[in-house]
Amino acid sequence: MLQKTIINLLLIIGIIAIITAFRLPAKKPAENASYSLKQICAGLQSPTGMADLGDDKGTLLILEQQGLVRIIQHGKLLPNPLLDLRSKIVKLDDGYDERGLLGIALHPDFEKNHKFYVFYSSPSKEKNSNCNSVIAQFTMSTQLLPVSVNSGKIILSYSKPEMNHDGGQLAFGHDGFLYIGVGDGGGAGDEHGKNGNGQNLQTYLGKILRIDVDHGSPYSIPSDNPFREVKNARQEIFAYGLRNPWRFSFDMLTPRLFCGDVGQDKFEEVDIITKGGNYGWRKMEASHCYNPATHCKESGMIQPINEYSHPMGISITGGFVYRGKSIQSLVGKYIFADWSGPLFCLSENQQKWTRSELPIKNKPPMIRILSLGQDQAGEIYYLTSKGASAFDKTGALYKLVN
Repeated sequence: MLQKTIINLLLIIGIIAIITAFRLPAKKPAENASYSLKQICAGLQSPTGMADLGDDKGTLLILEQQGLVRIIQHGKLLPNPLLDLRSKIVKLDDGYDERGLLGIALHPDFEKNHKFYVFYSSPSKEKNSNCNSVIAQFTMSTQLLPVSVNSGKIILSYSKPEMNHDGGQLAFGHDGFLYIGVGDGGGAGDEHGKNGNGQNLQTYLGKILRIDVDHGSPYSIPSDNPFREVKNARQEIFAYGLRNPWRFSFDMLTPRLFCGDVGQDKFEEVDIITKGGNYGWRKMEASHCYNPATHCKESGMIQPINEYSHPMGISITGGFVYRGKSIQSLVGKYIFADWSGPLFCLSENQQKWTRSELPIKNKPPMIRILSLGQDQAGEIYYLTSKGASAFDKTGALYKLVN
């Protein structure tokens, strides 16, 4: 199954140019605005995540898939990493790989305790396991001195059967709890057990988890977690029925949690995640029956707020609600992208969402959108690469500007 998946992924990579040339057009923003991408820095290797320290040096932390946490200050990439996790990370494939250093989140009280959390893939000795997914806590100094790789405290670790569909997003909600995005375990079609991992409440896989890192050892379960009292269910589960939640985020001004969930063969979707919600996978791919292919009993499953078909893209990269001040035409819109290059936004009108493609005046050709970031001012960033390898050195960080 893994070999078949890798072959399919390599084929996808090989035809991105064709897909980009012939994909169906999305609607343009009604205000006829146009935007630009301002390059902040280049020379990154497969950048997968970003965190903003919010200091007077404009310090950004950038994750590289291979295992480095890099530092950008005053728009310049510093030569020495803040944290080097390469000794902890599973050996990555030189070609395509979805494992590695995938998520970062600053503690809500970061200015006082300097704690941050990372999500990475480590080797596993368990039977039928490809790797372990690890969430670990580290503490940095106020001078941003290198953090010892052995100083980390493992908060949560679990095994997964395949190398793909890792999830990896970390974010603290307005409630102060840590939310964790977990893919369905990999392969294709979630062929894990009778109903797939996405629908199985006895596994972390195919879920969004929520834990309290400020109480318990190493954490506690929030009292209102929806499956806390359900027999045999994982108490950490906040929502389920997801395939590969590749980037979710909280709106800065509302409690809403937006998630881009990567589809299987035909559709990509954007969801608003609610407590206890079932988002359908593997019974459904977006709003369409998947397994079974027809009559999949949609009752009880939450439909996406938007979806698009694969002629328009091939793998969604979830983003953020724009809350910055520099682009007034985008305030309140959900900004996201597709790995193959298109940049999108969603506009809400009377609880209905309309997708449009962001017109970019200077978009570099053939870039892959690996992830998006948001600074503390609400501005949006794109983390990109021209290659598909975790070791590709063409990675760059761009800021969305007028």
